[in-house]
Amino acid sequence: MKILIVLTSHDRLGDTGKQTGFWLEELAAPYYVFKDAGAELTLASPKGGQPPLDPSSRVAGAQTEATRRFEADAEATAALAATRKLPEVRQEEYDAVFYPGGHGPLWDLSEDETSIRLIETVLAAGRPVGLVCHAPGVLRRVKGPDGGPLVRGRTVTGFTNTEEEAVGLTKVVPFLVEDMLKANGGSYSRGPDWLSHVVTDGLLVTGQNPASSADAAKALLALLDRKA
Repeated sequence: MKILIVLTSHDRLGDTGKQTGFWLEELAAPYYVFKDAGAELTLASPKGGQPPLDPSSRVAGAQTEATRRFEADAEATAALAATRKLPEVRQEEYDAVFYPGGHGPLWDLSEDETSIRLIETVLAAGRPVGLVCHAPGVLRRVKGPDGGPLVRGRTVTGFTNTEEEAVGLTKVVPFLVEDMLKANGGSYSRGPDWLSHVVTDGLLVTGQNPASSADAAKALLALLDRKA
């Protein structure tokens, strides 16, 4: 079982002068759900190399057992420091694809033609794709088989408008994940802010927020188990 994890390469939080990137828990929790299930993992990003980490995801209140395990894991941190360039990845080598969030993907992966084609091709080949928190924003330009938005008519979730408001970035981000999913015709589902909420619709798994990271990964594995 081979799973590709796609991370952002974007490190600027709009015009705030602050750094952003991927959210550590949203990588670490799925990483170990997959790893402990015996998966072979490949990490990739648009630019390759060390992807930017949102520094807010390393503060004490954001740490979890999985993040502490990841940062103490030499193999994991080495893999993170040497992510493959996304255009060089052969999608047919992987059984599934997973996107951690953080605000970074809203700027780069949501417009990245390689990422867009990757998701379209993997789903068309009958393989699952999972995205958590802000990562469902990556689906913004992805098309379904009918040429319309992939999420149109699908039940999906992602970071809520109220969660974005709570972190004070409503007017900083290029778009709101909840609003985009609705505008593209998705049937938007949400749970309480900051609690785990995961939706599976066909081969597409979406998770609402950082707390949903492990459960989204488990839902992706469930789809792979169903295919086995």
